[in-house]
Amino acid sequence: MNANVFADRVRSREKLVGYWVTLDAPPATERIARLGYDYVVLDAQHGLIGYQGLMTGLLAVDAGASLGERKTVGLVRVEANNPTPIGRALDAGATGVIVPLIDTADDVARAVQAAKYPPVGVRSFGPMRAALRIGPVPADSNAQTVVLAMIETPLGLKNVAEICATPGLDGVYVGPSDLGLALGARFPGDPEIEGPFEEAVELIARTATDAGIAAGIHTFDGETAKRRLEQGYSFATVASDLSHLEAAATAHLQAARS
Repeated sequence: MNANVFADRVRSREKLVGYWVTLDAPPATERIARLGYDYVVLDAQHGLIGYQGLMTGLLAVDAGASLGERKTVGLVRVEANNPTPIGRALDAGATGVIVPLIDTADDVARAVQAAKYPPVGVRSFGPMRAALRIGPVPADSNAQTVVLAMIETPLGLKNVAEICATPGLDGVYVGPSDLGLALGARFPGDPEIEGPFEEAVELIARTATDAGIAAGIHTFDGETAKRRLEQGYSFATVASDLSHLEAAATAHLQAARS
């Protein structure tokens, strides 16, 4: 039921706020999932999480959600646009996948096919854990599984209209660090490309809205997430567990030494 509700919320472009997890630390993930975020993303591309960590992390999200007031769901940013990692993430119980480095509409079509069972797609049937919470009827799983494509490359930005128009895609997701580099940034957050970056961010949100799909973006703090939601994004993810751990430890150290 949570998966079905979440898919409806994404497709209706309801305002959603999520959190990003990079550490293989299920008790911490469980605590985060009970706070009231709409979704928690486990990062299998750049995060420090293997397949066992994905499965236990998704278990932790479900456990935390059962203790909170909001029915948080678990998503996975997969390592590549390939049927194997996409299928395994969904088999482990992810409600949806965020697929990186999408350049073209053909890339999106392949991602959608990898996430959906026949006759819609090519996903192999074997929902070892997913059957407990999504499906197990393939048609139900197809309807409840969310597919999000990352816009973070020069080609992805150039082809954003065609990407957003691809059948089966539920939304696009901006990776700000890579998008900034694609626009010529020397490092993530480079102020010299702020103008072109903001233009690109606005273009992506507007194009997704015109296509009738959700637009999401990663942010580095809650204030920025709020601003992006007000700007037209329908969902925004806040920071990460690792960055917050470092920031909190640094602040306490500075306070103690002051």
